Amino acid sequence: MRIHHVAFRTHELARLETFYRKLDLQVVRRQHHSVWMAVGEAMLMIELAMPGEPSIDASSKELVAFTTGETLEAMRGRLHAAGIPIEAETSFTLYFRDPDGRRIALSCFDLAPVQT
Repeated sequence: MRIHHVAFRTHELARLETFYRKLDLQVVRRQHHSVWMAVGEAMLMIELAMPGEPSIDASSKELVAFTTGETLEAMRGRLHAAGIPIEAETSFTLYFRDPDGRRIALSCFDLAPVQT
């Protein structure tokens, strides 16, 4: 099994698309109320929220983590160049918020299986 897509709902579709384009995600499909962006073999769908739909809880620690294959310093430079403030970090991961308050991370943690 693998991830097909992750859907982020927003009240400001263009603003969220612009943010994720700063992270080098490319639009592969645009529909009336959604934008599909490539994330490796999976997709990020940004979808227009319905009127009255609640906003993201900006205090939540839940997140989606992406990897770029870059070092921590290169990822830090990528975020700095895009004007995206880092809210926390570990030895492998940088944490920040998208314009809707959703927690996002860039990580260089090696997910290779551990030999036992």
